[in-house]
Amino acid sequence: MDKGLTRVLRIDLTKKRSWVEERPDLFEKALGGAGVAIELLHELCPKGADPLSPENPIILAVGPLNPLFPLASKAVAMFKSPHTGNLGESHCGGRAALALRLAGFGALVIQGRSEVPVYLTVHRGRVQFRDARALWGLSSSLTVGRVLREIEPGSGARTILRIGRAGERLVTYATVIAETYRHFGRLGLGAVFGSKNLKALVISGTGTIPIPDPPRYQKLYRDLWERATRSDLMRKYHDLGTAQNIRPLNHIGALPVRNLLATAYDQEPAFSGERLAEGFLGRRLACSACPVACIHLAILREPHPHEPYFYKTTFVSYDHEPLYALGSMLGMKRAEDVLKLIDAVEVWGMDAITTGVVLAWATEAFSRGLISERETGGLRPAWGQPEPYLEMIRRIANREGEFYTALGQGVRVASARYGGEEFALHFGGNEMPGYHTGPGALLTYLSGARHSHLDSAGYAVDQECLQRGASLSPEELAQRLFAEEARRQVLSSLVVCFFARGIYDSETIRAALATLGVERSTQDLQTLGVQILRRKHAFKQREGFELATLPIPKRALQTPTPRGTVEEAFLRRALGEMQRLLEGEHGMA
Repeated sequence: MDKGLTRVLRIDLTKKRSWVEERPDLFEKALGGAGVAIELLHELCPKGADPLSPENPIILAVGPLNPLFPLASKAVAMFKSPHTGNLGESHCGGRAALALRLAGFGALVIQGRSEVPVYLTVHRGRVQFRDARALWGLSSSLTVGRVLREIEPGSGARTILRIGRAGERLVTYATVIAETYRHFGRLGLGAVFGSKNLKALVISGTGTIPIPDPPRYQKLYRDLWERATRSDLMRKYHDLGTAQNIRPLNHIGALPVRNLLATAYDQEPAFSGERLAEGFLGRRLACSACPVACIHLAILREPHPHEPYFYKTTFVSYDHEPLYALGSMLGMKRAEDVLKLIDAVEVWGMDAITTGVVLAWATEAFSRGLISERETGGLRPAWGQPEPYLEMIRRIANREGEFYTALGQGVRVASARYGGEEFALHFGGNEMPGYHTGPGALLTYLSGARHSHLDSAGYAVDQECLQRGASLSPEELAQRLFAEEARRQVLSSLVVCFFARGIYDSETIRAALATLGVERSTQDLQTLGVQILRRKHAFKQREGFELATLPIPKRALQTPTPRGTVEEAFLRRALGEMQRLLEGEHGMA
């Protein structure tokens, strides 16, 4: 294995020092990415640590395929989540993986807390601590990126990871933004940055990666490139992106609308992927090492309030999840209004999914009289009305007052304080993604390591069963989702974008590793996936998480899916089987 990949860069913000550790044992065991990151989290995060304390480590990791193969484009972040209180894991595209790998490191660990705001630079393998007091307090994360692009060296591959105002103010679902349109999005890495007085991290790399068998590597690379650019699945991501999901989900009644009070619009939403492409699409972008270009940018033109024929033009990145959370979940009708909300969340640096679900809960709580204008500060949130939501987003990011401070901690905290827990749509503390397809989706949200729809893609199993007119028992469903989530642990250790999961089967992964001098059998890879998944669950259990007592949102059980309502007893049986699988025959590994 490449020696550069096995080096871990350690940074202590408190003592302003850095050093490098050689960890070939760790990378040979776990490959990289998520596999290495979860082991480092077990090593470095004390049991019971406050997620916003100096003891909580920030771990960034890449894998052996970054950035050598098509769609091996992601970096993994691991930390203890301030939003859920247990495992925090987020994946980011852009240039983060490329820069870290070419800087000569397989992982980077940040611990401690600076006395004053700083940003870190990693240039030519050297770490520098720079004063960020002039950047602290800037409302827009986009401004921070522009400033750092001007003042920091730009040679080689460079990534600029930074937080906005929400991260500074410790909103528990604050994001870390990379290259403007990519994010470490869910579970609050931005708040962990903020808690350490860390405004940004700039990494540049000019190194090279040795290829032991160039002819074999080049042949496989060309084959994967062809498969990535010609397959129907990849064409979907290029043409319309995941925004393509809005239309079919609305058609089958699986699109959460108005805090899941409904599952479809009467007509196709104005912000479906097709309608956005026809009326707003201005540009496509790609992450490094990716030929697909799934990043879709809409052109939002807003007239000046006082000057005729003058417009502010903004590029807004969109895909299914923000369109659901800040569109259908809020009952929005105009595409322009959805794009304005997405842009606002981007500027302040907050997770779009959580923000949308938080605003949806607040809207229903307001309509039921659980909160009033006294709590909202005179605002009257209402379905389909963007103006109150835009101001609420600003107040959440700045944690203005008790109510917005509560909203800045998610619907679990807000509903516990103000009521409405029966319609608070969170799973393990993480807000609901944009698929209400049936028991598979709900089981993924409940049992997945990150409580993310991408953990095991139960929504896809639901849709497959709907098309076939088939059904699975609770145990069969759990077994299938467990196998899929274990498989994805290998992808997130390589680190390969999950959009490429249909291209990187076991034989392709083995062949790719072999060109780099790493030999793994199919059984080795399967075993590794299960081990990583169990290590994640072990960390969560260590921090107090229990599947057996996990609350299931009542609204998710009351609102019908395309396959009817989901019974709690069914999910409890499935969770029992999932717990058995996660703990293994002889208990946790």
